[in-house]
Amino acid sequence: MRRLAFATALATLLTTPALAGKVFVSNERGNTVTVLDSETWEVLKEFPAGNRPRGIIASPDGKKLYVCASDDDVVRVFDTTTYAELYTLPSGPDPELFVLHPSGNPLYIANEDDNLVTVTDTETHTILAEIPVGVEPEGMGMSPDGKYVVNTSETTNMAHFIDTETFEIVQNTLVDQRPRFAQYSANGRHLFVSAEIGGTVSVINPEGGEIEHKISFAVPGIAPELLQPVGVRVTSDGKKIFVALGPSNRVALINGETFEVEKYLLVGQRVWQLAFDADEAFLYTTNGNSNDISIIDVAAEKVVKSVQVGQQPWGVVVVSD
Repeated sequence: MRRLAFATALATLLTTPALAGKVFVSNERGNTVTVLDSETWEVLKEFPAGNRPRGIIASPDGKKLYVCASDDDVVRVFDTTTYAELYTLPSGPDPELFVLHPSGNPLYIANEDDNLVTVTDTETHTILAEIPVGVEPEGMGMSPDGKYVVNTSETTNMAHFIDTETFEIVQNTLVDQRPRFAQYSANGRHLFVSAEIGGTVSVINPEGGEIEHKISFAVPGIAPELLQPVGVRVTSDGKKIFVALGPSNRVALINGETFEVEKYLLVGQRVWQLAFDADEAFLYTTNGNSNDISIIDVAAEKVVKSVQVGQQPWGVVVVSD
């Protein structure tokens, strides 16, 4: 009986996903957040999230959801269990993307309309600093050690490296036209900056700010101007890099050692942002024009499902239970 009980328990353990949770998707035009079960991929809820929700992240403990309500000029904070709005955090006008310090405080917010990065204390709900950057700031990337935050300015075409203690810019790197996203590798050795109009991803050495590689894209039958890199995600082992290519409806899979594109995955229309689940088994993409998300099996390197969400999905984050 004990052997049978042990065997049953082991079988249950092996067939049960290790890290179940929820997928939260911000719907820019629908003014809502859609919630999916990360195990069944069924829609659990859709709740109001302010006007024009875009950037979306979770607190390190997974209990709070932060949403850039761009047309409300605030960050709205929700309970990830009840979906109730808890409070708002101040930001500058038109917050678009943001990152949290690894400790969970403070929050660094790109304010597209006033050329500032706002630093907001998540506990006292006060603004700690306003950092002048380039024109139309958008992308925000945090170094793994929490010492630097990087902002990309769409019109100035720069990646600005900001010291998180002094709130001062310590380095600028010129990249290709209209940079939209900044993503560090887990080991901090590389920073990836996507350039939407330039059609490239710059691979930057954060130590000196030099561009070591530029990744470009080509898909037979797709006009080059439709290959517009936006969201970027890198597996924690650094072996795979995924890049959302906007109106081409493709996600590029790039070898993290050679920086060569290995394949293109067909997803929904106007793929925008990306997010892994906690164990990096699946990658979720937001497809703004088809109002759905695509789910990519990371190991198999293929799209396994699409799920309808709200109007014009923009950002996505996965929270583990």
